[in-house]
Amino acid sequence: MRNFARLSAVALLLASGAALAQTAPTAQIDPARLAQHVQVLGSDAFEGRAPATNGETKTVEYLSQQFAGAGLQPGGDIVNGQRTWTQAVPLLRSEFAANPQVSINIAGKAAPLTQGEEIAVRAPTNGDKAMSIDGAELVFVGYGVKAPERSWDDFKGLDAKGKILVMLVNDPDFEGGEGDFGGKAMTYYGRWTYKYEEGARQGAKGVLVIHETDPASYGWATVKNSNTNAMFDIVRQNPAAEHPPLEGWIQRDLAAKLFAASGTSFDAMKAAAKRKDFKPVPLKANLTVHGDAKTEVITSHNVVGILPGSTRPDETVIYSAHWDHLGIGLPDANGDRIYNGAMDNGTGLAHIIEQARAFAAGPRPQRSVVFLAVTAEEKGLLGSEYYAANPLYPAAKTAGVINTDVMGVLGPARDFTIRGNQKFGLLDMLVMEGAKRGRNYVPDPRPETGGFFRSDHFTLAKVGIPAMSFSGGQDLINGGVARAQAWQANYTAKMYHQPDDEYDPSWDFTGIAQDAELLHAVGLHLANSCEWPNWSQDSEFRAARDRSAAERQGTCVAAQPVKPGERG
Repeated sequence: MRNFARLSAVALLLASGAALAQTAPTAQIDPARLAQHVQVLGSDAFEGRAPATNGETKTVEYLSQQFAGAGLQPGGDIVNGQRTWTQAVPLLRSEFAANPQVSINIAGKAAPLTQGEEIAVRAPTNGDKAMSIDGAELVFVGYGVKAPERSWDDFKGLDAKGKILVMLVNDPDFEGGEGDFGGKAMTYYGRWTYKYEEGARQGAKGVLVIHETDPASYGWATVKNSNTNAMFDIVRQNPAAEHPPLEGWIQRDLAAKLFAASGTSFDAMKAAAKRKDFKPVPLKANLTVHGDAKTEVITSHNVVGILPGSTRPDETVIYSAHWDHLGIGLPDANGDRIYNGAMDNGTGLAHIIEQARAFAAGPRPQRSVVFLAVTAEEKGLLGSEYYAANPLYPAAKTAGVINTDVMGVLGPARDFTIRGNQKFGLLDMLVMEGAKRGRNYVPDPRPETGGFFRSDHFTLAKVGIPAMSFSGGQDLINGGVARAQAWQANYTAKMYHQPDDEYDPSWDFTGIAQDAELLHAVGLHLANSCEWPNWSQDSEFRAARDRSAAERQGTCVAAQPVKPGERG
């Protein structure tokens, strides 16, 4: 009976929502405008949109002009008493003056390693201006996870000081281990960012992540292109607390040689790492790395526009997307050095520009709507992390964040999804609005990629704000799931973080327009409601949101939750 009652309540909501949809204003998003933005932002003239380059200057200017033309007001920092279009984001920038000199000694035999080939060493972001490592011992530490709540410790009895830790990418149960890490669905323990952070906590000299395509969800080309150029980080009081001196990746074949010289094999070590009784394994190898880095604090920018609310302007709904890509880097096989980022994330930028135009053209919503284009996502979600720590609009009164990062260019789909498998009220709203349009929600089809931790909504979720990153559907009107999967495989192998991510005039932007209209309905509903969506009771983000509950009292009384702990 309880289940029947819940289903009936949901049915009533859907029915009433469908009735409202007949009278509510419907956004009309122009596919041609979307295509034009992607073509411009993904052109060679924008030089791959790297932070602190001419590409940033052009991108910030373009976005500011487009937001103004769409009808927004400046929503960034206040300078001389006036709001500007940008939020200044100070970042530590580090880049090797020349390729670092790397050599490895395996069982007494020394050999050089080529930057970008067998190894990808990141420029230091721990505060050092040079990397000087001589003969540091290598130790295999499984997946490099220390998770007391899961009774898991890959560092049993290890004094990591002075050592370089070699780790597998992803989680201990990605391929069937004894741990409770979500199975195929990656937890944060599987992300390379966590592994570097844990290496710093262990006091290690460095961390090398072993690359494998399936567990990483991308090929070596992506690793090389993302880790051998300039590195950035938030300016921190103690950067060494989060970054060991050496951070990098190695190819699987090199790891296999290390294991073989140490009297074991890659497969044996991987099998051992899946067990709770795993203990660190010293390797018969040491590493030497020398390189000088130019480090400086630069100022990049988030671009921010706002449509002030009509009755509760202090409450906000945020649409976000990152504007940066990889800039100019190593040449591909064709000699192309510009990493245009047309898909990643020219499509998301086009969406928020046209979303702004749609909101400004309609009746003014009760809550303010903020359009946030963040910097340095490709360097570790840094622009959104800075915003989360220094919000221009109070996090407690931010009703929700709708993020878009890489949108579909194959036309409309019958379904849609979000990154990750979190449960929260904002998703309930998305599902309801999708149902009105005859579109169905499907869970993240690739949770093993750790998409929830790889996009800018994650940093905002960590401070409690209900935040999601929308992804277009797989069940395409033209070609179905098979066409979508084939496209995704080709994109990951040949375009993702590579120069071939360029605008293609054959792309079909009607699907992005359809998705934008769906997301407009979600944001409009939230902006005109008294609702304060929350995370589910078992979510790791629930406590942070609940701590700010008092700041939302007395503003606009919310309805009782439809699903306990998810909608408020």
